[in-house]
Amino acid sequence: MDFHPHEWKFRGEAEGDRRRARLRRGTARAEAPPTLDLVLTIDQATYDAIVAHAKRDHPDEACGVVAGPEGSDRPERFIEMVNAAGSPTFYEFDSTDLFQLYKDMDERDEEPVVVYHSHTATEAYPSRTDIGLASEPNAHYVLVSTREHGNNDGPVEFRSYRIIDGVVTEEDVTITPTEESTP
Repeated sequence: MDFHPHEWKFRGEAEGDRRRARLRRGTARAEAPPTLDLVLTIDQATYDAIVAHAKRDHPDEACGVVAGPEGSDRPERFIEMVNAAGSPTFYEFDSTDLFQLYKDMDERDEEPVVVYHSHTATEAYPSRTDIGLASEPNAHYVLVSTREHGNNDGPVEFRSYRIIDGVVTEEDVTITPTEESTP
């Protein structure tokens, strides 16, 4: 059984119980309605990884997540996922991979900051299906269109959106230099 990338509700009560326990211990903040900046700031290496994944999987749609610390809006950890649908017009994460991803994010106190996928024959704009499945109100939804050059060299269309309660709002994308990690 496969889940769509935005059907992360199977985390269920266990996830809610952990958050409530952290609130009681004072190690988590209460979740208020988010005030969202309409800009995605992403480093060059992460941008390049998303684009490379989209081109490599063309003509099928690619999909993945960039996780970051809970509440930070900082995309830090790129996670390439497999499109279990293997389709040029639809994507879904493998349920086992998705479950493991959420276990890993929970252990690291992370959340999905970016949810990305590619469109292979249309513009980089959320389809009705994409909009209907979007259930992470704090996430940036990135779409990469490979329709012009496929998996060949050439530019792609890279756009980011906030999707909350079915309302799509495009946002600016700022690409920053990748910081060198120190050993």
